[in-house]
Amino acid sequence: MTTRRLPLLIATGLLALGATAALAGGSSAPFEQYQPDPALKTASKTNLEGRVRHACAVVQARMTNAPEASLERPCGCYARQTLRSLDESEIEAYRTTGYFNDSARAKALSALDSCKLQRPV
Repeated sequence: MTTRRLPLLIATGLLALGATAALAGGSSAPFEQYQPDPALKTASKTNLEGRVRHACAVVQARMTNAPEASLERPCGCYARQTLRSLDESEIEAYRTTGYFNDSARAKALSALDSCKLQRPV
């Protein structure tokens, strides 16, 4: 997957960052030229959670060769836990950039572990 397509995939689903699971791991370097969806600025927290859940399902399905539908429950767990753990500055950073900053990424990794999902490499 190219560096350009990964941010688009993440943005579409959650970003579709979560990013969600993919948003949880690694550095933000691949996203430096990425333009976030302008709708993130005004999206409700419920909408953000849906985007993170979808991104998680897309990324986890690719990593595990499982159907996206089978990941709805664990990715829902991940999205809820991640967004509930973020403070307002982390949510605002996500709205601005379209991906999790370093402090939010650490919380997202913890949520991946708690929800028994694979961490991205």
